[in-house]
Amino acid sequence: MQKVLNNFYRLFNKKTVLLMLLVLGVCSVYAQVMPRINIGFEPANTPKDVANSLQILFIITVISLAPSILIMMTCFTRISIVLSFTRKALGTQPVPSNQIMVSISLLLTFFIMSPIFKEINDKALQPYLRAELTHEEFYKEGISPLRTFMLKQTREKDLALMLNTSRMPKPENANDITLPILVSAYALSEIRLAFEMGFLIYLPFLMIDMIVASILMSMGMMMLPPAMISAPLKILLFIIVDGWYLIIQTLVKSINW
Repeated sequence: MQKVLNNFYRLFNKKTVLLMLLVLGVCSVYAQVMPRINIGFEPANTPKDVANSLQILFIITVISLAPSILIMMTCFTRISIVLSFTRKALGTQPVPSNQIMVSISLLLTFFIMSPIFKEINDKALQPYLRAELTHEEFYKEGISPLRTFMLKQTREKDLALMLNTSRMPKPENANDITLPILVSAYALSEIRLAFEMGFLIYLPFLMIDMIVASILMSMGMMMLPPAMISAPLKILLFIIVDGWYLIIQTLVKSINW
């Protein structure tokens, strides 16, 4: 037995050495082909170098703020809240999962906002890439479609609240409204509308819960959880009325173009 173990250890050591040599050989071959990555900082000698550095910083800033821009300046907030209310009203908390709900919200957001994104691409991004616009012009042309979209969805009451809270002078027109005030008012309006839609979705399922609970109490079956009976009934009702179709249709039509 000892001889067998010794032979096994010797064989294992030989295979390990051969494998290491093979890996080193492959790495040495590909090391001559793979590019070298070098990141460094050098002083800017010309105005062009400064402009390139500022452009890189601008791109990094936009990328870091992309999730906030997607959530606060599009219809993602409304869609995600309404879908969350729908799942809670059905009583199927883990189904659909959070990943599915977020994916549906993102796809619907890109579908609804596609005309806005196309306008930004045509009027701002492509001319900027062709060096036809400066940084300031690119910002103004790119933010203009989003400002128009948000103004159409924002209530005057919410906008007045943010203006009064900021203690800024009353703007003469919509173009004078600063972006932080507009985004804050838009988010408040979106949340309010999403909760109104969620309440209307909740009502029929709440009625089913109350009816089932009353029937069980009248039958003396107080130990039976009403949710055990009402959950299949709510799912059946949701399927019969084609609930997902109606909710998605309502969400798309609720956008004020």
